[in-house]
Order: sequence, then C-alpha cells, then structure tokens
Amino acid sequence: MSKRLDKLEEKFLNTVKENNLIEKGDKIVVGVSGGPDSITLLVCLNKYKEKYGYEIMVAHVNHLIREDSTEDEQFVENICEKMNVKCYIKRVEILKIANENKKNVEETGRNERYKFFDEIAKKENANKIAIAHNMNDNAETMLMNLIRGCGLSGLEGIQALEYKKYIRPLINCSREEIEEYCQKNELNPRIDCTNKENIYKRNKIRNELIPYLKELNPNIVQNLSRISKIIKNENEYINKQVENIYNIISGEGLGNIEIDLKKFNEQETAIKEKLVLYTIEKILGNTKNIEKINIDDIIKMCQKNVGNKYIIPNKNIKIFIQNKKIIFMPLA
Repeated sequence: MSKRLDKLEEKFLNTVKENNLIEKGDKIVVGVSGGPDSITLLVCLNKYKEKYGYEIMVAHVNHLIREDSTEDEQFVENICEKMNVKCYIKRVEILKIANENKKNVEETGRNERYKFFDEIAKKENANKIAIAHNMNDNAETMLMNLIRGCGLSGLEGIQALEYKKYIRPLINCSREEIEEYCQKNELNPRIDCTNKENIYKRNKIRNELIPYLKELNPNIVQNLSRISKIIKNENEYINKQVENIYNIISGEGLGNIEIDLKKFNEQETAIKEKLVLYTIEKILGNTKNIEKINIDDIIKMCQKNVGNKYIIPNKNIKIFIQNKKIIFMPLA
C-alpha cells in the first residue's frame, strides 16, 4: 500500500502542475533565507527533483541587519551541504544602501535579493527562480495594495508565476501549514524576530490587521487568495482585449509608439487606462512609478486634444500629442 502524500506536499505539487511552474530540464535558483517558508520550499523542491527531472541551486542574501544573521547564513550553508545542493551566499549592507538611496529597508532588501537571484540565474544558466511566498503573504500584499489605493492589477496579489521566470510553489499553502510541516519534519528553521516588530507596514498588517479581520471572518486569508485568482482571470481577459485594440490603433516610428488619438478617445475609460499602461510597458518593459494620477492626466490631455502639452510620468518616458497621434517617447 502506497504511503499517503503529505497535505502540504500535495498542495505544492498541485500548484506546480496547475500553473506549469516546472518542466523537465529546468534549472532553478531557490531563494532561501533560512526561515520556515524558504526551508519548506527547499525541502520540497529537493525531494521531487529526481522524479521530475529538474536541477536546483540555492541563493541566500545576508542583510546584515540582525546580530544573528550570520547564524542564518551558516544554517543555510549546512542544510545545502547535507542535501548536496550548490549554495551561493552574498552579504549586503541593506541599511546603508537604503539610507544612501533614500528608500525604505523592505524595498531595498527585496531589490537586492532579486538582483542577486537574477545574477546567480545568469551565472548558472538557470531559467527559473523559486520564491517562498505563501497564501498569507498574498493576503498581506493585497491588503497593502488596497490601502494604498490600487486598481484591479494590485488586487491580483502575488501569483504563482510571474514574468515566466519567478515561480511560487507554496502560494496556496498557509503559514500555519508551513509551520506545521517544519515541526512535523523537524526542520528547525531560523526565526526572524523582527517579523514580530510593527515597525514596517507589512508587519502591522500581519500582526494586527489580519488577526482582527479573522475575528470577523476566520477564512479571510483563504478568501483573499480566491479573490486574487478571480481578479487575475478577469484581468487576463481584459488584457487580451486591450492587446487586440492596441494592435489596431497603434504604430511605431523612430523608436516611439504612436496611437491614433481619435480611436483612443472612442474607447471606454477602463480600456484607455489599460492601453496607456500597456504602451508604457511595451517601451520600458515595466510600469514602475506610474501612478493612477499620471494615467488620468494622460487621458485628460487626450480628451482635450492639447497639442502643446506633454506629460513625463517618470524620468524614462514622455507622452505628448502631435499630428492627431499620441506619442509615447522613451527618454532613456
């Protein structure tokens, strides 16, 4: 009689299968901090690598914030040695970099981690990067975005697959399930004591807002996860329509993208907003630092057909009207 599959591992495998996260021959960089989430991710990926024919390697960033951070580093090194998994470690003075760039510590830490993961992926010719986000992380992100005043895309939260490269096989597992898995398998992960400190916005949401919401609805985390999937599906449909309209009303010239002004103004507001974002992403590869107010200003400029005005929503792109066309011009 075959042994019943562990509940968490079953969710892990189902998420991989349903989202086509891993294929035979993949080389995967696994981001491992040493905490419960990333250790669980590493253990699961390592357990099934031979069965599904992929290769893994670990990347760990020591933020040098906590006094015991070198112990986290050593813990990750030791577990990789036991698994015979290649391990890359980088020490980064996150506080110093955050102060120099006048950025918050959370954002700086995230940027430095992803930069290092991409660096190792390039070095190892890896095509996937595995991140240990879970269902609770998704709920926290959705609430953060909602508080900030996001649109539908912000309510997608954290998805299992991003940019066809970043994979999150634990996104359908709750934090409680992960902690239970660690305890049951005696993994003894490292615990970041700063997660209990409410100095960061995410920690306040994690430690104060979500427990309060659970009093109103014990299934709030699961419900937010379900909502994020619904919104993702609806956004995918809308984006397909936007792409079709873009192909009809746009053209390229001298490195710019031009959109027919009259045909743009004929669209519904929701489509106009998506068209602006879609076009900017076409040019820049992302829509970072493009705010709702920037999009509204661009749409107003087009409605008024103001030919002597231009908008620079961030330092990399300029948008203006010329010869009955909306011109999106890269500046970098």
